[in-house]
Amino acid sequence: MTTVLRAHAEEQYAEELAILAKDDDRVRPPGWKLSPWAVTAYILGDGDRITPKYIGPRRIVEVAVATLATDRALLLLGVPGTAKTWLSEHLAAAISGDSTLLVQGTAGTAEEAIRYGWNYARLLSEGPSRQALTPSPVMRAMAEGRIARVEELTRMPSDVQDALITVLSEKTLPIPELNEEVQASRGFNIIATANDRDRGVNDLSSALRRRFNTVVLPVPATAEEEVDIVSRRVDQLGRSLELPQTMTGLEEIRRVVTVFRELRTGVTEDGRTKVKSPSGTLSTAEAISVLTNGIALAAHFGDGVLRPSDVAAGIVGAVIQDPVSDRVVWREYLETVVRERQDWRDFYRACRDAG
Repeated sequence: MTTVLRAHAEEQYAEELAILAKDDDRVRPPGWKLSPWAVTAYILGDGDRITPKYIGPRRIVEVAVATLATDRALLLLGVPGTAKTWLSEHLAAAISGDSTLLVQGTAGTAEEAIRYGWNYARLLSEGPSRQALTPSPVMRAMAEGRIARVEELTRMPSDVQDALITVLSEKTLPIPELNEEVQASRGFNIIATANDRDRGVNDLSSALRRRFNTVVLPVPATAEEEVDIVSRRVDQLGRSLELPQTMTGLEEIRRVVTVFRELRTGVTEDGRTKVKSPSGTLSTAEAISVLTNGIALAAHFGDGVLRPSDVAAGIVGAVIQDPVSDRVVWREYLETVVRERQDWRDFYRACRDAG
């Protein structure tokens, strides 16, 4: 039994990757563990031995995989909760067999995270040398011919972002202190992610944006598709966290998804009633979190059956991000939409009590 809370994709799905590698007789780009066709099969599943990792338009995945087979980097763009990080991890796992070469973008990310740093103890005692140099994940990916992942690219300061320009255009990383450079080995590429809602934080320069092929990940097109995604992820998380077995009714999952979709789009499912949208994103990822928390409540403090009271507090917490304006939006939705649905009476009472 492993004590790791969350295994990397290449470890968690090692058996599926091995199956695909064994049966994969198609052309593989230099440095790739699988062919583009097999990578796509790993991401979308085959309906038999390979489970789907991403549920969405097949063409989006094909374009993303094809991009990584060229000399262009890939930028996954979308609103929060559209599985950008999840997809980038699985793409790196299938292509390189290693999803750990990761740079997490924040306002405090330094240029060393993209280029390299120094072991200052050795630098002071020995002077600049290869032994004193600390490679970044990007430098390691270049040297080893692997995929590097850059999360939340637009959260990084602009000067740090621009450190990628030479890497992406020249496929080299200069080390002026040593009068050397690291040249990218075949198989190297970069997958970056960014949120639509982060526009204006640190916009990408036109020079950097040209180095990326941008693929926009949409929110689930239909309620049924989103219910399917949420059901699968909730089941996977429950097993990985070893939560006690709980009777997870599809009805509760459908209710949570319906509430999130209606508040997100500003109109009810039947299209008859317009509703106000709260300040939060109410993404698919948040719906998964609400239901996972509800399962934990039902398993440890309830009768083992997921009920409206188990998910109500999580929904209220997800919707009400701004304690003033969002509370008004939620109360209005509760009274004008939820209350009028005859088969939602228990759900209405639970949400009203939780609020």
